[in-house]
This record gives sequence, C-alpha cells and structure tokens, in this order.
Amino acid sequence: MKTFLKNYKQTLILLAAIIIGAIAGLILGEKATVLSPLGDLFINLMFIIIVPLVFLTISTSISKITQPKRVGKILGTIVLVFVITSLVSVLIGLAFAYPIRLVEVEDGQAILAGLEETDAEAEKLSILDRTVSVLTVSDFSGLFSKNNIVAIIVFALLFGCAIRMSGEKGKRTQELLESLTEVIMSVLKLVMYYAPIGLGCYFAALIGTFGASIAVGYLKTFVIYTIACVICYFGVYTLYAFIAAGKTGVKRYWSSIIPATVTALATCSSAASIPVNLQAAKKIGVSDDIAETLIPLGTSFHKDGSIIGSVFKAMFLVYLFGLDLMNPAGFVKILLISVFATLLVTAVPIGGGTISETLIITMLGCPLSALPILTIIATIIDAPATVLNVVGDSASSMLAARIIDGKDWIKE
Repeated sequence: MKTFLKNYKQTLILLAAIIIGAIAGLILGEKATVLSPLGDLFINLMFIIIVPLVFLTISTSISKITQPKRVGKILGTIVLVFVITSLVSVLIGLAFAYPIRLVEVEDGQAILAGLEETDAEAEKLSILDRTVSVLTVSDFSGLFSKNNIVAIIVFALLFGCAIRMSGEKGKRTQELLESLTEVIMSVLKLVMYYAPIGLGCYFAALIGTFGASIAVGYLKTFVIYTIACVICYFGVYTLYAFIAAGKTGVKRYWSSIIPATVTALATCSSAASIPVNLQAAKKIGVSDDIAETLIPLGTSFHKDGSIIGSVFKAMFLVYLFGLDLMNPAGFVKILLISVFATLLVTAVPIGGGTISETLIITMLGCPLSALPILTIIATIIDAPATVLNVVGDSASSMLAARIIDGKDWIKE
C-alpha cells in the first residue's frame, strides 16, 4: 500500500482536484468562472516554460548524439511511426462517424437558421505560403512565442546539428544547454506543486461554462466521439505498448501515463502537457534522445485525437448539408481531408483549429457561415481529443524505441 501511494501520490492528488473541480463546475454553473484566474495562472506558468523547454530538450538531445547516423535514424523512424499511427486513427474515426448519422436534417436546418450570414472570407494562403509561415518566422523574436512552436522545433534541430558540426568548440555550448535544461526542469517541478489547485479551478470553470449547453446533434457527436477515443485510449495504445515491448511494455505504459492523461484532460493543451509527457516517456524507459525529439515534434505533427475529430467535423457537415460522399470515393476524400486539415492545427488550447476547420469547409464545398458549427464541435471534443494527442505521442515513442534500439530496448 505504501509503495502504491508513493508511486501514485501525485496522480491521486491531481485526480482528486479534477473531480472536485468538476463537481464545483456542475453545482455553480457559470458562476464557476470566478475560479478562472486561478486556473489561468497555472496555464500561463506552463506556457512560460514551453518555449525554453522545447528548444533546450531538442537541441540538447540532438547535440548529445554521438553516432551521426542515429540522428537520421531517429527522425526517419519518427516520421514512419507518425504516418502509420495517424492512418490508424483516421480509420478509427471513419469507422465510428461514417456509418452513424451525427445530425438529422431537421436539426441541421435549425442549426443553420441560427447562424449569422457573413461575407467574410478566410485568409487565402497558398500551400507553399502556409508551409513557410509554419516552419519559419520572419524575425528571431518570433521564436520566443509558443504560437510558433513548429518554427522553434525547426530551429532547435538546426541548432543541435550545428553544435555537433562544431566539434570541440561546440562542447561548451552543449554543456550550457544541458545545465539550462536541468534548471528548466527544476522550474517545472516548482510549478507542478501548484498543479492541483490550478487544474481543479481550470476544470471547474470549463465545466461551468460548457457543461449544459450542448444541443442534441452536438451531444450525439460528443458521445460517439468519446466512445471512439476510449477504445483508442485503452485498446489501440495498449496494443502499441504490447507490440513495442510485450507485457513489460504494457505494464510500464499504464504505470506511467496517468499524469500526462490528467494534465491533457484538464488543460486541453498538447503544448502544456509536453513536460509531463516527457517525464512519462522517460519513466516508461524510452531513451532521452528519442523522447526529447519525438514528444515535442508530436505536439505539432502527430495528433491522433485531432485526426479523429477532423473526421467527425467533416461527417457532421456531410450529414448536415446532405453531401454525396457516402461512397468509396467519398470515403477516401474524407480520409485525405482529415489528415491534411489536422496538420494545420496548432498545439494551443481551444481556437487553434480555426484554419483547419476553414479548410474542411472549403474542401467539402460548404458555405463559410458553417464555421461556427465546427467551432462548437471543436470545443466539446477538445478534452478527449487532447488526451489522445498527448498520450498517442507516448505510445508512439515506445514504437520508435522498438525500431531504433531493438526488441530489448526496455531492458537496457
């Protein structure tokens, strides 16, 4: 019993805080928003850590790799794992959303009647322009913003490789980065002491605001989506852990993943969950260089929950507007739209998927006035989606470790 309490003390405290927060939100309703500042304080502290944490962990891990071929092997393996697991996720989304009518025609007409017509057009950017704006920033100061996390990752990869290329002259910089990494991890520990209060208050305000405001069509979407997420969370990720390291992998996975799950569920932010998720992957036994590269990269490029969510958003519009996509060609179109749209979702809380949702609408040929419909869906599925986005990276790190370090990776 003592061992159990020692291993799960932090998890139990966080879970208790979340439960208390949920109860407070249900009882107080919108009055619970008075607790928002206390929750925002925790979120802001986590966001302060994000930029230095992502830069330091990636650049340091790349610079410490003594085998040049390992850098390419790690990055190549990460891409392979991301592609395979993303395809699995989109197929799960299609399996649940494709055969079930998420919204009835009469419900759809009522929803559409409540929309405000607008002539505003979405920001028109070519694919190349969008790619450049995501991968880079026009000024160095832009790298200090969490909104440019992909650009930070790109710069960190270049910086880490540059340290290695500098040889002996780069060792002092590497040592400095390692020291700064330890310091930022200590800052994280201090912030996590406030986590129970911050997460509890954040969740109370969230439940108080959105708990009882979901229409029938949205409620059906939420329930079916949540079922899909639960099956993915318990079934698919357990399978990944087993493939990676057998029964030992499954045991390690489930003994380490709960704190990351709770943080993702409470904050609805993949970025805010990076520190806890890194700790989970390392506790499982994934090597530092794999974990510190895959987890930050996964935050922007690997989103199982968001991919499943994109399928649901697209299918909601298909049923709402009566689109003729209930055929093999339509199946493939929904698959491609869901994967492509998810690549544009930023690793920030609610609101980061607006460009992605606009893409879904335009590629399906629907009116832009339907954007609020997808915004509501994004809001109500945000918590379970974020859980899969975060936990999926941990499970993927195990698969990557299996490929890179061999079948006995977890024993080493």
